[in-house]
Amino acid sequence: MDEDGVDIQEQETVVIFDTTLRDGEQSPGATLNVEEKLEIARQLSRLGVDICEAGFPIASPGDFDAVRRIAEEVGPLTDGRKSGQPMVIAGLARANKLDIQRAYDAVKVAPRHRIHTFLATSDIHLQHKLKIDREECVEQVIEAVTFARSLCDDVEFSPEDAGRSDPDFLVQVLGEAIKAGATTLNIPDTVGYTTPEEYGRLIHYLIEKTPGSETVIWSTHCHNDLGLATANTLAGVKNGARQVEVTINGIGERAGNTSLEEVAMAIATRPNFFHFTTHIDTTQITRTSRMVSAYTGMVVQPNKAIVGANAFAHEAGIHQDGMLKNQLTYEIMRPETVGLHASTLVLGKHSGRHAFRVRVEALGYDDLEKDELEQAFQRFKRLADKKKVVTDADIEAIIADEIYQPPEIWKLNQIQVSCGDQSIPTVSVSLTGPDGTTYMDAALGTGPVDAAYQAINRIVGEAPRLKEFSINAVTEGLDAQAEATIRIQPDNGDSSYALNPQTSLYSARTFSGHGASTDIVVASARAYLSALNKMLAASTETSSVVEQAVSVGD
Repeated sequence: MDEDGVDIQEQETVVIFDTTLRDGEQSPGATLNVEEKLEIARQLSRLGVDICEAGFPIASPGDFDAVRRIAEEVGPLTDGRKSGQPMVIAGLARANKLDIQRAYDAVKVAPRHRIHTFLATSDIHLQHKLKIDREECVEQVIEAVTFARSLCDDVEFSPEDAGRSDPDFLVQVLGEAIKAGATTLNIPDTVGYTTPEEYGRLIHYLIEKTPGSETVIWSTHCHNDLGLATANTLAGVKNGARQVEVTINGIGERAGNTSLEEVAMAIATRPNFFHFTTHIDTTQITRTSRMVSAYTGMVVQPNKAIVGANAFAHEAGIHQDGMLKNQLTYEIMRPETVGLHASTLVLGKHSGRHAFRVRVEALGYDDLEKDELEQAFQRFKRLADKKKVVTDADIEAIIADEIYQPPEIWKLNQIQVSCGDQSIPTVSVSLTGPDGTTYMDAALGTGPVDAAYQAINRIVGEAPRLKEFSINAVTEGLDAQAEATIRIQPDNGDSSYALNPQTSLYSARTFSGHGASTDIVVASARAYLSALNKMLAASTETSSVVEQAVSVGD
């Protein structure tokens, strides 16, 4: 029995299919390099995710390599997993043989692997995007699923824009997909159009009417355009779906996807209502959320359920009084269940390595390499010289800034600022370049941050467009660390391009970066360099791919 008196042995398991590395990365600015994707995939394995959709292998050689390496390096991992089995590594493919073969080639090295293929079924997509009729759609589905099944025993099919498709036509398409060998049928609300009642009814109708429905797993995939993704997903589960497709922090195109942490904690918190369980280790949720936020540069809104900064904050006096008397008055879950721990250890400038390591491990970072821990400790000591007390939030900001960063092509050494309301902001910057040489330059700007960016641009020889810039305090108080997040886009168009699987169009990637410091200008400069390093690495990768293509052509 669990604490609510529900027999865990009788609970059905809901399969968690995470698409952070595929659908999540389609968020503007959420570009990830291969090493970042590997780190996130490893953390998804620790979290207990059942299936990791590692990417869209046909998109580019870089995407293929990332999926292949995840399949090879993360695919066999079982440490800490409740299921005792490694994650299934999935690759997305449009409904054609070239995509499907490419996806299979990328994932096949994983002990457990899946091909996920899709084709739109709504009349609006058939007429205006695909320019085919319903009969041609059915034929393509049969051909694609049959081919995928000839390569792989685990095949998922998704009728794109199912939420706006004719339910009876869906029954026909899905029935043929089952006969062709599909093992999982996913029902996407691609544009976040449906309501919970509609979506739940659709899942129920399809399971009831589709021939062979009992032989497959039914899945949900909901978008958040109307803010209903989590509600729709749970409605789907209540009506027979046993797989949910989700992302960390709910990131994704437009308003995002269903949030993994919201679904997992809804199921864990309401066992009397859902009567389901998952393989998710909920104590890893906060760490996973912060890792994804740091790597993608997508800040989690303070009032975000489960992982937002205010999720367990109680400011109102009446709430505080109730909490002191009994936590259950205003908390339906304990912070510890999602990996948040109240610190009992005050850290300051006299704290040593042991105390720091103990606190870091208590926060869930018990797998840091020795040199990573030392880097974080040195940053902690410098911060402790400026602040009386270093909080857990400060430590996590340090780890994000030191560990969750792209490889340094250019490194910030020093920055000097001169500004005021009666002077022109001037900033001098010292950087270490890729050749190990130290470079120095200075620039003027409309403000100190602009001047810092101009100086960096002069040294690096790039002038990307700044698409977004934000500063947030890590903790309260005048001595708080600031976290800067930015997005940039190359001005010359030479950056890598991403293929959108839905539109089949290429678009220039934007690159995000983050930095932390008690000095806002320093934090901003670190964030800018973080994004620049990502952009330059992608440009180098693109050039290498072009060279390989030319070599093969010769």
